[in-house]
Amino acid sequence: MSVKSKSAFRTIAEVAEEIGVAPHVLRFWETKFKELSPMKASGGRRYYRPDDVALIKLIRNFLYEKRYTIEGVQKLFKQQGIKTFLNTEIQKDFFEDQTKTSEVKEQELSPQTTHFDSSQLQLLQNIQQDLIALKTELQSALS
Repeated sequence: MSVKSKSAFRTIAEVAEEIGVAPHVLRFWETKFKELSPMKASGGRRYYRPDDVALIKLIRNFLYEKRYTIEGVQKLFKQQGIKTFLNTEIQKDFFEDQTKTSEVKEQELSPQTTHFDSSQLQLLQNIQQDLIALKTELQSALS
């Protein structure tokens, strides 16, 4: 298995292998925990965000290690909130965060740090426009 970035999306097979459950278990958990909602491509293929994987690991820990029932975990999440257990903000809009990050990086770049000729600059601008269009298309598909 190749090593992916921590921020990379993962397929159901990758997540299932990582946490040691069958893919059908993950699909079942989706029906029981509304907070677990991976992105789905047009063909129905699931892509799990890093936050989804963290939530799955949390659910697995409660069910398999601490021996809670599904109803017990649901009740716990409802009473105390998932954030209490993850110690982090659940970030469902991954793309929005990436946009903010890239905007900050853009502001940090100065003309002295980059040296592009006009054809390279035009190519980069075209790529940027394509990426913005893809982002919009993806957001529409997920809505």
